[in-house]
Amino acid sequence: MGAVDRQQTDNEMTAPATPGVPALIVPPGAAEHVPLPHGGGFDLLADASATGGALGANRLTLGEGADGARPHHHARSTELFYVLDGVVEFFLGSGMTTVARGGLVVIPPGMPHAFGAAPGATADLLAVLTPGVDRFGYFRALGRIQHGLDTFEGLLPEQDRYDVHFLGGAAAADWESARGRATIRATTGRAPSP
Repeated sequence: MGAVDRQQTDNEMTAPATPGVPALIVPPGAAEHVPLPHGGGFDLLADASATGGALGANRLTLGEGADGARPHHHARSTELFYVLDGVVEFFLGSGMTTVARGGLVVIPPGMPHAFGAAPGATADLLAVLTPGVDRFGYFRALGRIQHGLDTFEGLLPEQDRYDVHFLGGAAAADWESARGRATIRATTGRAPSP
């Protein structure tokens, strides 16, 4: 398709301002960083309370082959991932897909999903949840869990609060199998980290 050759009118392609919600600017280096033990981490860019509930956004960097999230779904929100760099494996519904730098994934409410850096690759992702949910506390908790300072079970009562509903059963087994993690559970008795 060629370029659009018509001019935009004054009211096209703009949304009405949300009264009382100022523009949000997060300068480079200003986001809170939550380190993860594999060398990556979360950069907490915008929580829902800073955007009038419109969205929440974070940047996630993953070390080589690291898991980003175990199978879960969001009851209320759509989640968007833009792959800034690297290669990411996504579990979507019941199948796996690989998305490289420049790829976009939009996950509707209710769809089971999980993701991680592909084997042998790192990943850098922009994640946006809309409508927004205040989830900075969730990402801080994940950092503590990953560093062994808290347990995953302690996060389970917060699933509704953060609109992150963790899945076990077939979804978890499919994800672990696709990521080659079934042997980890069999040899260590532990599930992979979230």
